[in-house]
Amino acid sequence: MFLHFLRQILYFKQMPPSLSTFSVKKRKTQFTAFGFFIHRIVKLNKIGLMLGLMSCFGLCIIANFQKCILYYIHVVGACLTFGVGAIYMLVQTILSYLMQPEIHSKDIFWIRLTVLLWCGSSIASMFVSSVVLYSGLYGTDLVQKLHWHPQEKGYTAHIISTASEWSLAFSFLSFFLTYIRDFQKISLRAVVSLHGQTLYNTPQSSVTDEQRLLIAGSI
Repeated sequence: MFLHFLRQILYFKQMPPSLSTFSVKKRKTQFTAFGFFIHRIVKLNKIGLMLGLMSCFGLCIIANFQKCILYYIHVVGACLTFGVGAIYMLVQTILSYLMQPEIHSKDIFWIRLTVLLWCGSSIASMFVSSVVLYSGLYGTDLVQKLHWHPQEKGYTAHIISTASEWSLAFSFLSFFLTYIRDFQKISLRAVVSLHGQTLYNTPQSSVTDEQRLLIAGSI
C-alpha cells in the first residue's frame, strides 16, 4: 500500500501542476534557509562591530596611559586592544568563511585565516615571554627599565616580548589591509545644504511654518 502511494506521488510529481507545486515548495525552503543564513551573518557582523569598538577603546587607553607610569591600566588597555581585537579578527574570519564564494573569494578567507594564526602565535609568544620576564627571576622594577644591555639577565625574554608585540601589531595592520577590496565596493557621498548666507538668516521654510502656527493659533 505504501509503495503504491509512493509511486502515485512520483507519478503526479511529473505532471505540470504537481511539478509546479513541488518547485514552489522547494523554492520556499531555499528562501527560508537563505533568510536564516543572512540573519546569522548580520548578527555576527554586529558582534564584530562591538568587539571592534572595544578594541579601539583599548587603543585609546594605551595611548593615554604609558607603561612606565600606570602599568596596570596600560595592561588593561593592551588586553582590550589585542585580546578583544583577536576575537574581532576571529569573527571576521568566520564571516569570510560563511560568505564565500558568493560575496568573498576563497583567497580572502585563507589570507585572513593565515593572519589570524599569525596573530594568535604572536599573542602566545608575547604572553609567555612577559610572564617569564616579570616573574621575579630577573629582578624587580623591570617595568620602569627603559634601556637594556645584552649582558643583563632577562635580556632575551625582553627581546622576545618586544618582537612579539611588534609582530602582533603588524598582524593587525595586515588584517586591516584585507578590507581594501571590501571598501572598493562602497561609495560614500556627503550632501551639503546651505540654508542661509549668514548665521543670522532664518530659513524661509522655518519662517513660513512659524507664521502658519501663529495664524492657526489666532483663529
